[in-house]
Amino acid sequence: MTDFDDEWAVETLAVRAGQVRTGENEHSEPIFTTSSYVFANAAEAAARFKGESPGNIYSRFTNPTVRTFEQRLAAMEGGQCCVATASGMSAILSTCMGLLQQGDHIVSSRSIFGTTVVLFDKYLSRAGIETSYVPLTDLEAWQQAIRPNTRLLFLETPSNPLTEVADIQALADLAHANDCLLVVDNCFCTPVLQQPFKLGADIVIHSATKYIDGQGRCIGGAVVGDNKLVGEEVFGFLRSGGPSLSPFNAWVFLKGLETLNVRMKAHSDNAQELAEYLQQHAKVTRVFYPGLTDHPQHELASRQQIGYGGVLAFEVAGGQEAAWKLIDRTRLLSITANLGDAKSTITHPATTTHGRLSDEQRAESGITPGLVRIAVGLENVGDIIADLERGLV
Repeated sequence: MTDFDDEWAVETLAVRAGQVRTGENEHSEPIFTTSSYVFANAAEAAARFKGESPGNIYSRFTNPTVRTFEQRLAAMEGGQCCVATASGMSAILSTCMGLLQQGDHIVSSRSIFGTTVVLFDKYLSRAGIETSYVPLTDLEAWQQAIRPNTRLLFLETPSNPLTEVADIQALADLAHANDCLLVVDNCFCTPVLQQPFKLGADIVIHSATKYIDGQGRCIGGAVVGDNKLVGEEVFGFLRSGGPSLSPFNAWVFLKGLETLNVRMKAHSDNAQELAEYLQQHAKVTRVFYPGLTDHPQHELASRQQIGYGGVLAFEVAGGQEAAWKLIDRTRLLSITANLGDAKSTITHPATTTHGRLSDEQRAESGITPGLVRIAVGLENVGDIIADLERGLV
């Protein structure tokens, strides 16, 4: 890894950390599109496979472009190690498969991505791993849900789509007091706006598909942590299970990291202005955005984040019919469930991101029929507001 100053700011690390130049002395990071590597002799090959000497073996689990991305993101988050994966969901799967075993128990926030719930309830349960769900902001509920076999506390903060904010420090203290690990999905904030390790988290997960890419081009994920949990256990699952990140996608994410700082600030500024507009609109009954002073965790978000992010949600009067009418009348906003893009996106969570949940699960998570989520992009915010006015009538 390229030497870097421990005092460098996150935006400097986003541009410089992790790069190792080849003999060509290139300025931009290269893409190593190779499946395998050549060894000098049989002894070197044997030593590499045994783990007795460092170096590339096979691109399922060792690739220079992927490694540069891993080292850069780890430096930005303040972690020791990063394992890049094929998607954000495979990052969660790799964490669970690498660290859990039959009979273990997860306590998870109820306010998580719908597909993560399906992964926990349908697939991890087949491996004998049980999950209990609690309200994100209810510390007592977290405490009561912990069992002797609880291994992980899992959460997203801010949550999707209601932007609830968890007290990471308090949950880290709770996890460690009960010999558990705290796993934080930092997708919405990225290390630019929030650094969970500084608040006591043990593992940070990313869907690099979102803000790290920033332009909706590639799928990928990452797990950041220490050299033991991530560098050995999660990496061990990746090596054998193979949910690997492609070198091309890793290169795209590297380019995304270089502009992450300026983009996250712009997303946050646009979202703040849009949230304040929606808060005053007669057709909007409630707005969910941590930057608003009436958000239940506004003060907490102000302490543990340095910005409020680009995602907001709001309820429109009239339920699903009104929500769909609003979405269908937009011309600028993209109707898609992805987020973190330079292009603003709009979706109806109850029938998309959380559509596979039961009616009861959606109700418990606060996903109402009239809820709309917008991932605010980098367009002129006045144009975004004008586009929404088409349907807010």
